[in-house]
Amino acid sequence: MITNIPFGEKYAGLSIFKPSEGTLVVVPSLSLPQDELRRITGARSYEERLLFLLLTLREPGVKVVYLSSAPIDPDIIDYYFAFLPDPDDAAKRLTLISLDDPWSQPLTKALLARPDALEQVRAAIEGDAWLVPFVLSELEEELASLLNVPLYGPATALAYYGSKSGAREVGHEAGVPMPRGFGDVRHVLEIEEAIEALPGERVMVKLNDSYSGLGNAIVTKADRSLTSFSASGETWANFTAKIRDRGAVVEEFIEHRPLYYPSALACITPGGTAQVLATHDQVLGGPNGHVYQGCTFPAAPEYRAEVGASAERIAQVLADRGVVGIFGMDFFALKADAGYAALLCEINLRIGGTTHPLGAAVLTTGATYDPATGLLMSGNQPKFYTATDNCSSSCLRGRSPGEVVRMADRLGIGFDAERRTGNVFHLLGAVPEHGKLGFTSIGDSREEADELHALTRRLLCGP
Repeated sequence: MITNIPFGEKYAGLSIFKPSEGTLVVVPSLSLPQDELRRITGARSYEERLLFLLLTLREPGVKVVYLSSAPIDPDIIDYYFAFLPDPDDAAKRLTLISLDDPWSQPLTKALLARPDALEQVRAAIEGDAWLVPFVLSELEEELASLLNVPLYGPATALAYYGSKSGAREVGHEAGVPMPRGFGDVRHVLEIEEAIEALPGERVMVKLNDSYSGLGNAIVTKADRSLTSFSASGETWANFTAKIRDRGAVVEEFIEHRPLYYPSALACITPGGTAQVLATHDQVLGGPNGHVYQGCTFPAAPEYRAEVGASAERIAQVLADRGVVGIFGMDFFALKADAGYAALLCEINLRIGGTTHPLGAAVLTTGATYDPATGLLMSGNQPKFYTATDNCSSSCLRGRSPGEVVRMADRLGIGFDAERRTGNVFHLLGAVPEHGKLGFTSIGDSREEADELHALTRRLLCGP
């Protein structure tokens, strides 16, 4: 990085959604527990989740270096360029670097073993630059050091606060309500004692460093054989071995119904300013109903303010501890005597599933978040969206990304640049092999976004 001013000072208010200059070195490596990653269909195509950052090339002073394990279909790049006012100029400021790796290991790990690819990245960096990782591990820190660029993400020394146990510690300090429970549980005796100490017939056990709900288990106190795991094929013996290695929390199972699952997205700038970016209602699925499938923006008005206020307090605690970057917080929301209560579920110190829908909405509509109302405003017009990562159909399998984009345009479910409404697609690289893609449906009302989303599902994925 070529600069005489410290990064945290020169870019104190940096937002990766709206940079005005500099080089974004995007490393969407899935540096996560690989046993759980293998359970997600088309998981390696999730490296494409950050392609929404190509839309930052709208600013002539911005350059993007985007790394991937395998080449990205040129039609996918052209799709994102079509949102920009000058695609030809944007193309000159984009460098795509593929490792042509068979996806046998995380992208960053493969990159560190490739001096030729590292030299390509160095050669592509011009002026001030920062590394934008999907998730930050010691691998990404080593890469940033080798490239001599700062990281836009939380240091691994702070990773504990993104674990399930660390989230409970932060929640206590922030004064945010949480389910009753115990953190940093590792041994079988501790697990059993925690399970018996909590009220109710069932309890929730969550691995410290799991994601997408795949490390969760609902334990029936009277009979462990009735334990319900979010990850298919899991066993109690195998699960307790993971707890010994990675730690876990044991919490009361919230039996209250109806129960809602809002989340909040926040960022802490290099200058230490914490701000909430959005609230969402999560769409969950899987065996236990804990696996992330998509989201709607904004969170319901009944508990939106409560979630936003709790997220703001949590973000400030993390800012005080030195965290930088984008991160998410998941909550339970339930009706209480005096309104709705929001209970902190977990903190994810990384770019999560709601980041790319928000990025797509902000960068295509020009909308900004109003913390007073919790709405995205494009001028005087609020914007709403509904997003999914899991639209799949056998009739899509074998098609190319370009075919799907052209099909969407023919069906009238693309994006209307004049109205700033419509669909923004992602995960297009998973279409040929898996018949799977994701999309964010943007409307001028909750109803318009939901209706477009439902129509798109019917047309592309069937009933």
